[in-house]
Amino acid sequence: MDFEAHLTAAAAAHGFVPDTAQRAAAAVLADLGRELRRRPRRFARGVYLHGPVGRGKTFLADTFHATVGVPTRRVSFHEFFDSLHSAVFSHGSADAAIAQWAGDSRLVVFDEFQVDDPGDAALLTRLLTVLRKRRVSLVLTSNHHPHDLLPNPLYHHLFLPGIALLEECVRVVTVSGPRDYRAHDAPLGNFAGGYTWNGASDDAAGRRHMPEPLERTTLTMRSRTLGALAVRGTEVWFDFAELCERPVSTQDYLDLAERFDTWVLTGVRPAMTGDGWQRFANLVDILYDRDRTLYVRADRSLPDLLRDSPMRTERTASRLALLTRAS
Repeated sequence: MDFEAHLTAAAAAHGFVPDTAQRAAAAVLADLGRELRRRPRRFARGVYLHGPVGRGKTFLADTFHATVGVPTRRVSFHEFFDSLHSAVFSHGSADAAIAQWAGDSRLVVFDEFQVDDPGDAALLTRLLTVLRKRRVSLVLTSNHHPHDLLPNPLYHHLFLPGIALLEECVRVVTVSGPRDYRAHDAPLGNFAGGYTWNGASDDAAGRRHMPEPLERTTLTMRSRTLGALAVRGTEVWFDFAELCERPVSTQDYLDLAERFDTWVLTGVRPAMTGDGWQRFANLVDILYDRDRTLYVRADRSLPDLLRDSPMRTERTASRLALLTRAS
């Protein structure tokens, strides 16, 4: 069965029919799969899937990963990049760390590829260089065209070499069909706990009783401590300011996601800085990827929260909308 047939079957199992944009992207992925299998010692130009949220980019990439039939690694970009920093420190060399991580993979699938930090630009360019030399092909999903990565005009020039290399390594394919599948059709999974605001109590988030002062506790992380409003078994309560407006790292969020299955975040509001909102967006990504349950208690409705936020919010908005569907 070729990839396009696999995709049609997988879509049917999820209750939908691939749209025109998805089928066009599937044809490009099918070409990549055939080249990888036919010419195992040659570099095959990969695929960069970009477009609005909820159009099926991750579904396409995951179905391809599951069916391509060559040694493949699939990673969430947040989790991978944080582990890469640690590996580079351990090895003393980015090249050695990347080579060990890639192993014998012929294909790496990166979900949610993004570049927002100027400090990461050089390391990402090195990553692309090493994988290209090792003849590792890429499939990437992103909400942004390569030219829009690292969008801050003060720093965008730092990633121009990386963008040029990326476009040598992949075919850029737009997936922008008319339907937002996540908004209407995506299963809620464990992630979608609920969203409540201004003290509303008519949903699952509002019905969870607020912690008492005696429940406050301190959690010890690798590099810092965090104050939690409560820990109830595998359920943790945090205040938004403590978790997102302090310099908490993505690795801290990843470690906490291993420890707690259910999260309640109170006092959510537009962050005072873009860094604070970026941390919140990273946290939402991680909990969504790990299928951890999230309840949000905010000071305003979701449309108002997103309107007043200090930076772009497309993916975060799409994932938070799942919480409102569950409420």
